[in-house]
Amino acid sequence: MLEGYSFNDVLLIPKRSKIDSRKDIDLSSKLTDEIILKLPIISSPMDTVTEAEMAIAMARNGGLGIIHRFCSIEYQAKQIEKVKRAENYFVENPITISPYTTLKEIKEKIEEYHFHTFLVVDEANKLLGLISKRDYILEEDDNILAKDIMTPFEQLIVSYKEITLEEAKEIFNKYKIEKIPIVDKDRTLKGLITFKDFEYSLNKKATRDTKGRLLVGAAIGIREDYLERAEELVKAGVDILCIDVAHGHLEKALKAIKEVKKKFSNVPLIAGNIATEEGARDLKEAGADVIKVGIGPGSACKTRIVAGVGVPQITAIQLAKKGAGDIPIIADGGCRNSGDIVKALAAGASCVMLGFLLAGTDEAPGEIFNLKDRLVKYFRGMASTTAYKDKLAKTKETTEYVPADEGVNYGFVDYKGSVVKILNDLEKGIRSGFSYCGASNLKELWHNAEFIKITEAGLRESYPHDIKYLD
Repeated sequence: MLEGYSFNDVLLIPKRSKIDSRKDIDLSSKLTDEIILKLPIISSPMDTVTEAEMAIAMARNGGLGIIHRFCSIEYQAKQIEKVKRAENYFVENPITISPYTTLKEIKEKIEEYHFHTFLVVDEANKLLGLISKRDYILEEDDNILAKDIMTPFEQLIVSYKEITLEEAKEIFNKYKIEKIPIVDKDRTLKGLITFKDFEYSLNKKATRDTKGRLLVGAAIGIREDYLERAEELVKAGVDILCIDVAHGHLEKALKAIKEVKKKFSNVPLIAGNIATEEGARDLKEAGADVIKVGIGPGSACKTRIVAGVGVPQITAIQLAKKGAGDIPIIADGGCRNSGDIVKALAAGASCVMLGFLLAGTDEAPGEIFNLKDRLVKYFRGMASTTAYKDKLAKTKETTEYVPADEGVNYGFVDYKGSVVKILNDLEKGIRSGFSYCGASNLKELWHNAEFIKITEAGLRESYPHDIKYLD
């Protein structure tokens, strides 16, 4: 019989280290040739963890967010668009309105896109003016037209060519403006540069595409509409797709990988979940660019109890690494703290996927509410019956079959504030782990890492003990 190890079964043995400062450690991880994460953390495609707001925060802090699929195709595509528009030094297709758009309609667009500035164009996309918050904030007539409150073209500072960051900086400084429309000699709108996005572009930690936009991924399934969903997500600008199913070693999943890669060969593909060497090898041969590992380790998962199936996560990562060879693997589930993340990386993962640790934050979907004098947010497993039924309702699918309940239906996590603090704390812990292992980067961690099996007494000894403490 095989023996498997999870995070609490092992510790990493400290090694001789030449690292002077932990801040000099390079935590970057190559997910694909085009996607390098500065922080090896991906937010899970759960409907209580990752939508646009979480994905934006993840990318700004060096990680990546995967938008969940438990929604309509249209809704998921709009989440992708929100992320791609959140930061963009040069906006190629800015949101525009006609001169006859009413203030009421403008307010609806503000609610939809969370923007407060709109370019006014005619039918030929010729720039007529610009509307910003100061133009409408005191206006009480919701029926007033854009042309009557906009700042006209003649009063705008525009550029007749694409400009560099340095040129944009000079214009912003000289004219004290916040928007620079880009037009051709006929005033046809070609793009937009905003001061806010200019500021964001100075953040070197952010995970961006070649156009300076934040990176974002999206989950798809393997049934019915997955190719249609993938197509709309690609149109919306998704950077990486993720075939996200509980049992990724299904023949149906392997077929889906092949079909997605055939149709969208230029879009990287994560596939999973698996927990064996054979599973990883088969996903790789089917065309997966990244393999997601984890059967049942998640905090909201009941698969191992309901189905009796799974592999302890440290062992699953090690097995998958053998089968994956040179392609990256993501350790999905089971991490309770930064120490677990270091162990997952040391076992062979290129990055980890987190759900519970990021849930309950401001950026996670859902409302904060009071539960017995505790501020909490809702958290559930994606293999739960409630999640399955909600997905059917949102996607308008019909079926009489409801699979086994393999996830927590009504879970709650304490409200944690901003996810940025969580990520910063995790990053510090990961740097500490690398330092103890004498590793200045991920490759050195893989080379240096040596695990030691511990007993229950060793686990108890690992936590603070014999004192009373408040934190």
